[in-house]
Amino acid sequence: MENTNTVGSLTRKNWILDAGLFLSALVASLSGIYFLFFPDGGYKGGRNPYYGIRIIFERAGWEWIHTWISLGAVALVLIHLLFHWKWVANTTKRIVLGVVKGKPFMNPAGRKNVLVDGILALCFLICAASGVYLWLVPEVKGSLGVDPMILFSRTTWDLLHTWSGVVFIGSGIIHFVIHWGWVTKVTRKIFVKRQKLVFEQVPVK
Repeated sequence: MENTNTVGSLTRKNWILDAGLFLSALVASLSGIYFLFFPDGGYKGGRNPYYGIRIIFERAGWEWIHTWISLGAVALVLIHLLFHWKWVANTTKRIVLGVVKGKPFMNPAGRKNVLVDGILALCFLICAASGVYLWLVPEVKGSLGVDPMILFSRTTWDLLHTWSGVVFIGSGIIHFVIHWGWVTKVTRKIFVKRQKLVFEQVPVK
């Protein structure tokens, strides 16, 4: 009889990858929320009452965390995509065939999951692309500077980055709730097995 308390190698790898992705996305989101509520610019006592405020770190520290943790999240997403490429390809094929034939391509729960995943992926793509733009293209300050206007103005890129990030956080929470059963089930099995191994390795006196 199969031991239902064991976790397969592939499932364990998926769990580790998802855990890293969750933590990096959480840190990137929290640092992004910091920038949303405590914008740059202005001066002390002027238009920006939060100018120079410090919450745990200076603003430069938050910028460093947001930039590099976000880049790490991008790398993990690419790995996540490779791990689930077969599912992505098969699901895309089912959607296309369903649209062509005018028939539902899966049950309501599956369609809801695909819709959330699609919104999550689109928002992540916009947020990542705009974030890379804001990182690589220096901000123009002063009246003599000229905005390079690559596709959009920097202000538009900033708005795309901000609001795609907000929608990404919302859809990410929904995605997490949908898969909560899998998360708790696998997490419980992994840690129960780990505790069992630790107890087995403790020598009996």
